[in-house]
Amino acid sequence: MPSRQPHLCGNERISVRHLCVEYHGVVAVHDASLHLNAGTICALVGMNGAGKSTLFKALMGFVRPSAGTIAVNGLPLDQARRARAVAYVPQTESVDWNFPVNVHEVVMMGRYGAMNLLRIPRPVDREAVKEALDRVELWHLRDRQIGALSGGQRKRAFLARALAQGASVMLLDEPFNGVDIRTEKLMIELFEQFRREGRTLMISTHDLSHVTSFCDQVVLINKTVLAYGETSSVFTSENLALTFGGLRLEASPTATIDPDPRQAP
Repeated sequence: MPSRQPHLCGNERISVRHLCVEYHGVVAVHDASLHLNAGTICALVGMNGAGKSTLFKALMGFVRPSAGTIAVNGLPLDQARRARAVAYVPQTESVDWNFPVNVHEVVMMGRYGAMNLLRIPRPVDREAVKEALDRVELWHLRDRQIGALSGGQRKRAFLARALAQGASVMLLDEPFNGVDIRTEKLMIELFEQFRREGRTLMISTHDLSHVTSFCDQVVLINKTVLAYGETSSVFTSENLALTFGGLRLEASPTATIDPDPRQAP
């Protein structure tokens, strides 16, 4: 079945200018700027507490910046959110897996913004959900309770929800944590398809091998955006040392960063 193409609004997907976010007077992100074009897979790399989650929350409109601006598809963030342009795929640890919903219902949540107040699915909503579940190879599990899925299947279910939403920007928080090799391979293939379709993906990851294997852009963050751009020019040992607070790191295709280096022996 042919995939739905996200609505294109020029070439620039994400524009963040001089972003500052504070929590109760504590600065979480300061003077951060970045720009990502359509058809990009971008890795977001930094230590825990460096501002990755805050940047995602700002891009989703969940926190209000104390300064700076965010635009998506050339629109102010509020308008882009109303257009369902941004989707979020959470870490599995942040989801209540005991909630009594099945896979089909979870993916249908991606269509809520397009429905009326009664949230009665239309044929177009059912078609979008089926197409999304087909693409992540979960249609046969559509009636299964979401918590009964394996770790990899859960990731794919939430990826299907983002697909059903029709978002042109996808924010993925550690999408490869706890997944099997088959799911990882399928997800990378899907990400590359999304890039060809003109979507922009920002992927938060501690696994540096993913940065070099399929990400064409990288953002390095440590309370601010230290560097961003093409992986080949930005993903260097010098920049990684700045990003991880002076730790001696190499831009190795097999390197993995401990989520909290301070706890390393």
